[in-house]
Amino acid sequence: MRIAVIGPGAIGGTVAAWLAQRADLDVTICARSPLPSLTIETPSRTITATPRVLTDPGQGEPVDWVLIATKAYDAEGASRWLTKLVDDTTRVAVLQNGVEHIERFTPYLPAARITPAIVDIPAERNAPGRIHQRRDGSILVPNDAASFVDLFAHTPIAVSTTDDFRSEAWRKLCINAAGAVSALTMKPAGIVARDDVAAIMWMLVEECAAVGRAEGAVLDDKIEDEIIARYRAGPPDGINSMLGDRLANRPMEIDARNGVIVRLGKKHGIPTPMNAMIVTLLETAAA
Repeated sequence: MRIAVIGPGAIGGTVAAWLAQRADLDVTICARSPLPSLTIETPSRTITATPRVLTDPGQGEPVDWVLIATKAYDAEGASRWLTKLVDDTTRVAVLQNGVEHIERFTPYLPAARITPAIVDIPAERNAPGRIHQRRDGSILVPNDAASFVDLFAHTPIAVSTTDDFRSEAWRKLCINAAGAVSALTMKPAGIVARDDVAAIMWMLVEECAAVGRAEGAVLDDKIEDEIIARYRAGPPDGINSMLGDRLANRPMEIDARNGVIVRLGKKHGIPTPMNAMIVTLLETAAA
């Protein structure tokens, strides 16, 4: 089984290293620059891997699965690899944030070939190829992607299917929308201990949930309280990917995590002033 992972960041690197632990999986990493190896500090042990690394999209060959783990704003960059990696039998899994996994790649692939994936694997890249995986985590895909689930059978990552991917994607977006406060303040997750900060996060989730329901997602009536409780129960030093990007002076996934709420809110006539404010402030900070 041949697998190509586009983007060896925190998620892509972690996933590639775990897949490479299985002898019958041929793993290739597609990256901008050479990468000698992967070292992942997992919750139980340290794993290493030395998959093949390609830096030129023209070097690719057809594979069985392509896993796209680049940032959501870099769909065009990831698409350059698809010409050589994809043939008539290749499936493409999009391991990105947001709720527009399929829409980002339909300019390059038929929608039927794309498997959207919700990734919940807290991990931080400390240096190229060196990643701290804080929790085993999970990946969720639609129920027609059982073959994707099978790829991870040898790993502690809980990979499963759902018959309501839309609702699960919006639930994850509610979590990510609240996490923008950490990126704005440049503080880890422990800031949620402040009631005033928690109130801001609560309102961000409230707007996200309202838009998600208008888009057809089924979300709990008390999802705001549930997400605040989840943040407060988590490690106070947790650094989400948006905060990690800002601390490293990298572009942030502002549109995929909060901008999409504002855009789709306008479509449905739903006010989203808190998310609009977060988007404006983060875009200003990044300018």
